Amino acid sequence: MNNSKTALVVGANGVIGSKLISHLENLGDWDIIGLSRRGGLDTGKTRYISVNLLDPEDSKKQLSPLTMVTHIFYAAYQDKPTWAELVAPNLAMLVNVVNAIEGIAKDLQHISLMQGYKVYGAHYGPFKTPAKESDGGHMPPEFNVDQQQFLEAQQKGKKWNWSALRPSVVAGTALGNPMNLVSVIAVYASISKELGLPLRFPGKLGAYDKLLDITDAGLLAKATVWAATSPACANQAFNITNGDLVRWNDLWPKIAAYFKMDAAPPLQMPLQTVMADKSALWTQMQEKHNLAKHSYEEVSSWAFGDFVFSWDYDFFSDGTKARRLGFHEYVDTEKMFFDLFDELKRKKVIPN
Repeated sequence: MNNSKTALVVGANGVIGSKLISHLENLGDWDIIGLSRRGGLDTGKTRYISVNLLDPEDSKKQLSPLTMVTHIFYAAYQDKPTWAELVAPNLAMLVNVVNAIEGIAKDLQHISLMQGYKVYGAHYGPFKTPAKESDGGHMPPEFNVDQQQFLEAQQKGKKWNWSALRPSVVAGTALGNPMNLVSVIAVYASISKELGLPLRFPGKLGAYDKLLDITDAGLLAKATVWAATSPACANQAFNITNGDLVRWNDLWPKIAAYFKMDAAPPLQMPLQTVMADKSALWTQMQEKHNLAKHSYEEVSSWAFGDFVFSWDYDFFSDGTKARRLGFHEYVDTEKMFFDLFDELKRKKVIPN
C-alpha cells in the first residue's frame, strides 16, 4: 500500500464538509477532492466535482476516474419534510458513493460517516442524557442508523474500515445550508438591533434553562481525521462535542452584550413566521452596512433555529469514549460563538 492519502469529501460545501476541507488543506499531506451538487472553485490543494449523488449513473460517471481515493469522508445531507422521507435519499447517496468508489479505489482504507444525536432519538423528545455510543437503538425510521448498517454490512471481509462521528449541533460559518445555528443567531440579532429591539430568546420557554452541548466545526474536522486515521477507532462510533455544557439563560445575555444590545425576557416566536417578511429589510441593511451580497435565503436557516430552540429538555452526550482513545481537543463554547460572529463580520455577512 502506498503512503499517499487522498480524501474524498462528500458534501463539500456544508458547514461540516467545508471546515473539514480547510483542515485537510492545513495538514498538508492530503490530496483532496470535494463532491457536491454545487461544485466549487478549485484551489491548489482541492479540486471540486459537481455530481448528483441521487443518480447512480451520474455518480458512477463522475467518480469513475477517482481510483486514487484512500479515505471517503461522508457529510452530505438531503433535507426532506418528514423523518421517513429522509431515509431513501440519504441512504441512496451514501450507497452510490461507496458503490462507485469501492470497486475502483484499490487502496481504499476508510469510510467516515457523519451522524448526530438522531441516532439517540434526540429529535423526538427527552432522551437519556448523557447519551452514550453504546445506548440501545429506537424505532425507525432513522437514516443515520440505516447508513451505519449499510457500512457495517458492506465492510465485512474488506480491508477498509469505517467510523461514525456523532456531533451535537455543529457550529460553523458556511452559508447556504439548512442547518447553521450561528448564522441564525447572528442574522436574528442583527435584524433585531436594526429595528431597535432588545434580543429575546425566541424558543420554547422550557428550552431556556436546559443543558446543551455544541460541536465546533473545526474541532469536528480534527476529530473526523483522527478517527479515520487511528487504527484503534476502526468500525466504531464516537460522540464529538466541545467538552463543556451551556444553558441559553446564561449564554443569551452574553450574546446580547456581544452585539451591544439589551437582552429581554424570552418570548416564544417561531422564527419561520416572524422572520419570513424580513428579506427586503435585509437587502436595505446590506446596502447601509456595505455587506456582501448573500441572498436572505443563504444566510438564514429559520426552520433549524426553531428546531434547536424547541428542545425543552437536556440535550447532550458523553464524549469520553473519544478521549479514552486519544482525542483530547476541546473548545470553549462561549468563546466559539463570539469567534464565529467575528468571522461573519470579517466576511461582511453581518454588520460590524
